[in-house]
Amino acid sequence: MNKTLKTIFIVLVVIVLALGSFAGGFVTGHLVPFVGLPGLQSPTASAPATASPEEQSATPGEYQSLFGPFWEAWNLVHQNYVDQPVDDVALMRGAISGMMQALGDKHSSYMDPKDFQEANASLEGEYEGIGAYVDTTTKYLTITSPMPGSPAEKAGLQPGDQVVAIDGEDMTGIVAEVARTKVLGPQGTTVHLSILREGADKILEFDVVREKITLKSSSGKMLDNGIAYIQITTFGAKTTPELLAALKDLMAQHPKGIILDLRNNGGGYLQTAVEVASQFVGDGVVLYEKYGDGSKTKYDIIPGGMATDTNIPMVVLINEGSASASEIVAGALQDYGRAKLVGVTSYGKGSVQNWIPLTGDNGAVRITIAKWLTPKEHTIHEIGLTPDVYVTMTEEDYKAKRDPQLDAAVETLLAMLSGSPVPTSMPTPAFPTP
Repeated sequence: MNKTLKTIFIVLVVIVLALGSFAGGFVTGHLVPFVGLPGLQSPTASAPATASPEEQSATPGEYQSLFGPFWEAWNLVHQNYVDQPVDDVALMRGAISGMMQALGDKHSSYMDPKDFQEANASLEGEYEGIGAYVDTTTKYLTITSPMPGSPAEKAGLQPGDQVVAIDGEDMTGIVAEVARTKVLGPQGTTVHLSILREGADKILEFDVVREKITLKSSSGKMLDNGIAYIQITTFGAKTTPELLAALKDLMAQHPKGIILDLRNNGGGYLQTAVEVASQFVGDGVVLYEKYGDGSKTKYDIIPGGMATDTNIPMVVLINEGSASASEIVAGALQDYGRAKLVGVTSYGKGSVQNWIPLTGDNGAVRITIAKWLTPKEHTIHEIGLTPDVYVTMTEEDYKAKRDPQLDAAVETLLAMLSGSPVPTSMPTPAFPTP
């Protein structure tokens, strides 16, 4: 085996181990000797493939016993696998991917160089694809909302659509984040999506022509009744300046109330979340990060926000697609009484991940390092935020382009302005119980 590749692999493993997230064993079982199938003989079955002196010396001393079975398996593959030569880099990356999966945390993972580059593209505000917000924590890549005017919307994709095949390739067993990167591609090219849709009696087929998608992550407008409406679709590199521009325009119109729409916003940068929350709260703590040893780090409000006047009431719209940084902002505004939450319970992604690039352009590992707590130290992870006013949005609403949640947000603000009691839920259409 190439000595350089061995050295690269050892360096990568040691880096990941040094991060402190590798609790438990890399190899949790015992190597089972290969005895062959009945009637077949393996001439190499009795020859143990123990670690070579070179491999032992390359492995840090305290891990030599632990990694013995790994090198044994590595050498068995090189000695016995039918299609030689094997791709050592692919084996190395596969081992890292397996290590991340063994943590049992759906938010900790490995991305190869191509996937890592594409995963960060949308946070910078531009990428080439079909233009849809998606959920990558599900069995299949799931559409949460096509972007207005996007190729996805034009093709007829709907919220809840599950992508079961891409260009004829079955996505069963494929990590949804990887499936997402397969949907991306150069503008002008076509991607064929096979869609599983609730209520449909067969798999639906769509050809979607990719375009260059330019995301305006923050925008605003004035609604009737003197209400300012602000939508933030992601917490990316351009979100804060776009929000400041929107607030400058809206606050100059002296709004009576503010609606902040964080629906289907899957999160983004932590620092951006702190900056956004700071525009609406005057002082205090935005969130706490709680680490495995019980220690905590606090993130304070940045003074000087443009919409901190509590005489201007607020409502924040959330739904099951509001996650991570969205929940940080909504949770802080709810804890301080700065805003009422309207919609349905948020996703519940309250853990902190660091993307840590690996040496030699070998992609990156995403590792959960902490959990987030709201200013009142409420846990978000796997719980989510409970809205003050519960309002659902049905598939029929999406199809008819109705928005009962936004309607409820307006009604809630008007009730707050008039001093009337705010109801805890709004009427929704009645459907037969299954």
